[in-house]
Amino acid sequence: MRPLTDHTPKPMIPFHGKPFAAYLVEMLKEQGIEEVVFLLGYLPEVVMQYFGDGKQFGLSIKYSVLPVEAETGARLRGALDQLQENFLLLYCDNYWPLQLRKLEERWKASRAEAMLVVYSNDDQFTKDNVRVSDAGLIEAYDKTRTVPGLSGVDIGFGLFSRQHVESLPNGNVSFEKEVYKKLVARGQLAAYVSMHRYYSIGSLPRLEDTKEFLRFRPVVFLDRDGVINRKPPRGQYVSTIEEFEWLPGSLEATVLLSEAGFRLCIVTNQAGVARGMIAAATLQKIHGRLTEEVESAGGRIEAIYCCPHHWDEKCFCRKPQPGLFFTAQRTIHCDLTRSYFVGDQDEDGIAAERSGCRFILKSEERTLLEIAREIIMENKI
Repeated sequence: MRPLTDHTPKPMIPFHGKPFAAYLVEMLKEQGIEEVVFLLGYLPEVVMQYFGDGKQFGLSIKYSVLPVEAETGARLRGALDQLQENFLLLYCDNYWPLQLRKLEERWKASRAEAMLVVYSNDDQFTKDNVRVSDAGLIEAYDKTRTVPGLSGVDIGFGLFSRQHVESLPNGNVSFEKEVYKKLVARGQLAAYVSMHRYYSIGSLPRLEDTKEFLRFRPVVFLDRDGVINRKPPRGQYVSTIEEFEWLPGSLEATVLLSEAGFRLCIVTNQAGVARGMIAAATLQKIHGRLTEEVESAGGRIEAIYCCPHHWDEKCFCRKPQPGLFFTAQRTIHCDLTRSYFVGDQDEDGIAAERSGCRFILKSEERTLLEIAREIIMENKI
């Protein structure tokens, strides 16, 4: 990361006026964390001077400083008296939108001694270094990334217990080599597999995407039929431009949200394509007209994500599966946990839960325009 780190520790690289580590601390505060311990080596005074005792962030911050060459195991052992019985370990070069309650619930249900967050890496974003069993346990962990059958990436977020630190041998030991290896051998290292991309300061080429993500520009995902336009009868589809009919207040809602600073994306199932009831080219023309009408009114649809598959194909992009949301997340670099999804049926709510979005149900009694006003008031943008 040189020359950026010549005089600055990597976690203190600035984005939008504050260091990367500040985003992590703020996220931990939002998740209910009350105490943070920084394990420092390189230029520790830079970190300590910025964060102080943590009061300005609404939590307590402590520090443990060892030489630069100290491995994570040695650093944890040096901070043993500052660790709780169970603790969250974060490596400060990755940001992943933590949902601590879900993480703890999954850990408890797994009955494993420890748990790591694993990025699914189905998009081959980086090289795999773990293999997860069907039972949700990590059965291979390989930092060299050469073991056959690896699928998934440890992102440096994990739940552990003090006993794992207390059992470390003396010396400058690697936590991964000493603890992870033994946990895997015992079948006691669970995986929380996430399809939400993590954002890194580990290499210069990734900084632009990280910078865009950390803008935290709010996104509202909108279902199409029944939310934006009048829904056709069951088993039928909007098959021509003329059949597309805006619901009362929906066009105005897209303008209001756009003017308030929200990014708008549409996510829609259109099995009529697979069923031969509408041509893909026609669907594209309908969406082109939709986008044009929003722009003419003063709003903006950033992207439209569509599943054209038949429901019998059991694809991962057809709601209530969350595939469209994760495609959007990786494309526009948004935080799904800070996003909204407005849908008109129960399966939309399931898709929101699976993707991490906040769900809002649109009904005949509750227009999209009313929902838009509520979202804007809640965020006070």
